[in-house]
Amino acid sequence: MINYRHILTTTISILILALVFTAETSATRDSATPPDDGKLRIIAFGAHPDDCELQVGGVASMWAAQGHHVKLVAVTNGDIGHWREAGGPLALRRKKEVQETARIYGSSVEVLDNHDGELLPTLENRRTLIRLIREWKADLVLSPRPNDYHPDHRYTGILVQDAAYMVTVPFICPEVTPLKNNPIFMYYTDRFMKPNPSQPDIAVSIDTVIDRKLDGLAVMESQFLEGGANGHEGLMPKTPADRVRRVKEVRDQHASRNINVANRFRSVLVDFYGAEAAAKVKYAEAFEICEYGRRPDKAELKRLFPFFK
Repeated sequence: MINYRHILTTTISILILALVFTAETSATRDSATPPDDGKLRIIAFGAHPDDCELQVGGVASMWAAQGHHVKLVAVTNGDIGHWREAGGPLALRRKKEVQETARIYGSSVEVLDNHDGELLPTLENRRTLIRLIREWKADLVLSPRPNDYHPDHRYTGILVQDAAYMVTVPFICPEVTPLKNNPIFMYYTDRFMKPNPSQPDIAVSIDTVIDRKLDGLAVMESQFLEGGANGHEGLMPKTPADRVRRVKEVRDQHASRNINVANRFRSVLVDFYGAEAAAKVKYAEAFEICEYGRRPDKAELKRLFPFFK
């Protein structure tokens, strides 16, 4: 028996999703190429609308506060990332969440129209990332490492790796001017130990912006307040007091994540801040150089991360 209700619901969801990603906001598309003003250009890739914000939200807001150009890109639309919602309505909700977070951080944001959970390292997707990096005229490109529990995370890392060097090659994506120099590519840190653990080359204190980072993450209620794909009804606040407790719980969890980064990579903080200052750092984000991009020395790392006095 044909389930016409299911067909209608699916069709409406697809139509909503198409409208979401064809009607790009001016805030997203007007920033396709930053002005030539001598400021840094940083583009960060994450698999889903929340990944960049978790990994680099603090440093992104620090760059933006200095007038540098920062773009956060979600390579999928996150349309299955909730225990109760899915499809076009969820993709629209998550896009609005990261747009509001970008406003808080002072960054640009773009969400690509790939289905959550179905990302593959195809030539088409590689070309998309090559175009984005070229359009941004990136000095620094950030991404997850290609070993991770989630296939979308892994393939985002592979796609960014595959775009490295190719962004300088004239006859791939010739409609976008190739970069004269290969950017510096770096990975976010993670907790995975095999086949090799994260070994960051730089760690940055985000103590001065931790509240701003947490404010930005708090906007993404679908993922954190409600638990995302593995959430459940029991997480949903029933009263105003429940909501206050739940928000504090989520903020504390996120803060703990950056406390762990600072403690785990304290020796890297010492290398950039000195022992006395590094000992006082409570919250940090850290990044590892990818060998497929240009290889910076310590002086160039300090130029790209201009936060060390």
